[in-house]
Amino acid sequence: MKNTIALVYDFDGTLSPKSMQEYTILRDLGVKDSKIFWKQLDREAERDNAEKSLVWMRMTKELAEKSKTGMTREYFRKSGKEIDYFPGVPAYFKEVTKYVQKASKGRMKVRHYIVSAGLKEILEGISIRKEFHNIFASEYHYDERGLPTFPKVVITDTIKTQYLFRINKGLEKLNEDINQHMPEADRPIPFENIIYVGDGLTDVPAMTLTKKSGGHSIAVYRARHQKGLETCKRLLSANRVDFIANADYRKHSELFQYVTTVLDLIMKRYEYGQKVEQNRKRL
Repeated sequence: MKNTIALVYDFDGTLSPKSMQEYTILRDLGVKDSKIFWKQLDREAERDNAEKSLVWMRMTKELAEKSKTGMTREYFRKSGKEIDYFPGVPAYFKEVTKYVQKASKGRMKVRHYIVSAGLKEILEGISIRKEFHNIFASEYHYDERGLPTFPKVVITDTIKTQYLFRINKGLEKLNEDINQHMPEADRPIPFENIIYVGDGLTDVPAMTLTKKSGGHSIAVYRARHQKGLETCKRLLSANRVDFIANADYRKHSELFQYVTTVLDLIMKRYEYGQKVEQNRKRL
């Protein structure tokens, strides 16, 4: 029986109300209306039949060169400190960890992960960075001046599933091959112990894989945001997720109760397996 639970989060729209680029980067690049930037991105992606993650990385780099903004790795990291979060997020991770420790009597532990199509360099600078066991996100390669030259890692909707397998198999370094067969019994975090939290259609592949593999998914939406609520309702109707909730991470919120309900199920399943094993050993 495996005693580690992994909570895996998307970032933009899940932990933070806006895209991470909107807090500082687009402003510094002279983008006065972020909606115009994203609409242009959609047009270029459609025109060129291109992957959106690659398009925004290219557009950001081109704008930085045009405006002569020194967008170094350190600049990105510092920009992460200005990101805002949904209510309760800063304290949520420790509360979840304490809940599992107490409810399982110390027999189980929790790891928190981010899997995002956003920029890892930004996420490495966020105020809650220390709460995560690992962060998987898109990355640039940098030249000798410390400036981005081309994408080194690109995470898209479907590529997110690769990182769920990395967590499942314990192969979290990108140079480690996840395609080799690994027996289920050897995988350190079974999918039954994984909870994926996302906010929309870009999370569907990850939610679907998690659910079909025996894990659990939760969709969140911004309060008073009808479009986000409708998207979450569709995800629930299609059985992509177990629960939907307002993105309020405070201890007594509906979302926190749903998270702990799933945690209780995982912990009970672990306790059941332990008792079955103990019974067999007595035979």
